[in-house]
Amino acid sequence: MNNVVRRCPSAVAGRVRVPGDKSITHRALLYSALADGQARVRNLLASADCLGTVACLRALGVDIEILPIPVDDPLSGPEAIVIGRGLFGLAEPHNILDVGNSGTALRVLPGALAGQPDMIAVLTGDDSIRSRPVDRIIKPLSLMGARIEARAGGRLAPLVVMGGALTGIEYQLPMASAQVKTAILTAGLLADGETVVVEPVVSRDHTEIMLGYLGAAIAVEPLGSGAPETAGRRITITSAPYGAQDIDIPADISSAAFFIAAGILAGEDSVTVVDVGLNPTRAGFLEALSMMGAEISVDSVRTLSGEVVGEVTATRTNLQGAEIGGSMIPRLIDELPLLALLATQAEGRTIVRDASELRVKETDRITLVAAELNRLGADITPTPDGFVIEGPTLLKGAVVRSHGDHRLAMMLGVAGLVAEGETVIEGGEAVDVSFPDFFDRLDLISLA
Repeated sequence: MNNVVRRCPSAVAGRVRVPGDKSITHRALLYSALADGQARVRNLLASADCLGTVACLRALGVDIEILPIPVDDPLSGPEAIVIGRGLFGLAEPHNILDVGNSGTALRVLPGALAGQPDMIAVLTGDDSIRSRPVDRIIKPLSLMGARIEARAGGRLAPLVVMGGALTGIEYQLPMASAQVKTAILTAGLLADGETVVVEPVVSRDHTEIMLGYLGAAIAVEPLGSGAPETAGRRITITSAPYGAQDIDIPADISSAAFFIAAGILAGEDSVTVVDVGLNPTRAGFLEALSMMGAEISVDSVRTLSGEVVGEVTATRTNLQGAEIGGSMIPRLIDELPLLALLATQAEGRTIVRDASELRVKETDRITLVAAELNRLGADITPTPDGFVIEGPTLLKGAVVRSHGDHRLAMMLGVAGLVAEGETVIEGGEAVDVSFPDFFDRLDLISLA
């Protein structure tokens, strides 16, 4: 499917709500499934990724009912009723578990399956998922006693998980990865003794927040005296039943970022995104914008089911180039394609480094972001671990491709608002993975 975006004739403006956070939705579904009792999960992200997790959990015997979106609030997400089966209550699936395009499901579900007694489960996904490394979770889970096999010498899906008794370990993460951390902590819920994960560089901490909110036996200690959003952490979890709780999911900051960028690049008065998750481990994008001189304000800050949320307002700004790297990267890894677009309109050079993880996302985002933005007239040089971007450059509409990557599709949609003429995005349906009605909501602010 092709999507056509035209340069905004005047300027974008208005208030917009974006769907629920993808990372938190996955966790809310999984940890409600492992809880005792019934949970209502509100503002669920009903994207292909998260509905894939719903399908997998249903195949594991979990009763999940998706309720319709309220008529009086059509831009909110649906609600789900999840009947928990307890820590060791998942049923052996009759068929292969297909996670679709969800890297979170592929890497986190094995942590829950490995500790189930008498369980055999096979997980696979689409072509993109079958090319993403799983050895990074197999190694620590195997140290806990998990029996997992995968193709390509244990590196790639499909993978086979054979459940059984697990024993807690202490494991230091070799890279900042919330998915690997979450797989280990999830297995730790089912393991004998303590499971300790040490992360020298902090990664997004939605798992720790949600398990703490639900009453699981988890403790988090900082390593050293650095800023809490960058200092490493020592996370300890022990197996203990916990009760289900209703969960409200904030709007996804990774989705909100596209509208924040639209306000900066093409704003009139301002663009405000409401009820946005402001978790410090995900706020690197806002920090990077501040480094580039963007005019951003945050208001109505409060806590929702353990997570910090608020309203983010962006105003059109002349940006300056900056150097982005180090401990900031894990906190904005999903927003880096969008940051590259913003850098094409900034004065001077922008350097993104330490982001080699981009090469093993849904696509090689380093190569493809550079190629597609250069097709529009940008000046981006890919490097082994990032980009060098010269700006500002005049963008001109062209035919570009999403390559099946939802974040590339959305980034190119925002680029179309500022590129001269008409931008045609081939494969625009890729947005269904995380933001099914993205182009409709983009129209709302560009026609405001």
